[in-house]
Amino acid sequence: MAFAGRVSVFGGRNINEDTYKDAVDIGERLAAENYLVYCGGGEGVMEAVAKGVKTGGGTCVGILKGTDKEEANEYIDISVSTGIGIGRNITIAYNCDVAIAISGKYGTLSEIAFAFQLEKPVVGYDTWEIDGIHKVNTPTGVINKVIELLDG
Repeated sequence: MAFAGRVSVFGGRNINEDTYKDAVDIGERLAAENYLVYCGGGEGVMEAVAKGVKTGGGTCVGILKGTDKEEANEYIDISVSTGIGIGRNITIAYNCDVAIAISGKYGTLSEIAFAFQLEKPVVGYDTWEIDGIHKVNTPTGVINKVIELLDG
């Protein structure tokens, strides 16, 4: 199966209901565009995006901190155990053409930094205020910006 591109989603574990719903919506839209989606495989934004991808019929890969595949949320299609803790954040950044940052704290910040070091564009939705992030205000804006960056 050929994918239209690879998109990594960075985001927080502790999120509110609106952010969860928006992340599910973004996941569904990523699946509709036939993107292979990567995330950390855990809770919060990672779970919501994976749920949306699964609902949309897409594929979501979870890059896990530990060595137990049971660490992955129930919506992950392919889990990759690393055993390297937060060091897996670099792997998530490496495996994308475009990244999306949704909400998040310091783990998300590290993933954004790795993406920038790898010269990968980052679309930001309700996340860190950093020069270079393509800020958008809606789930539709996220997808439109991802499409623009991949086609441009």
